[in-house]
Amino acid sequence: MKTVSTFRDLKPAGRLVRVRFAGQALELREGGNLAAELLAAGVQPLRVTPVSGAPRNPYCMMGACFDCLVVIDGVTRQACMSEVSDGMEISMHGAGSGSDA
Repeated sequence: MKTVSTFRDLKPAGRLVRVRFAGQALELREGGNLAAELLAAGVQPLRVTPVSGAPRNPYCMMGACFDCLVVIDGVTRQACMSEVSDGMEISMHGAGSGSDA
């Protein structure tokens, strides 16, 4: 998993909270869009496809494409439609996760 970001955080205000993505501790802005915050933190890929294992990252950022699927606290969700909250446990969706999409 890559952790160097080419995205800039244009609005650095806001309280940072701790979350975990694939076992890695991160500090993200509370209430921020989860997909955007993960991209800004340099997290790539967010998931891999179940058949080929191809990496996927957020694409549409509006809930239409499902490329940003992650597992949040045991429930599969779209990262672009989720807000960051303290203590989130996030994992990759796809190959090896036992998921069906």
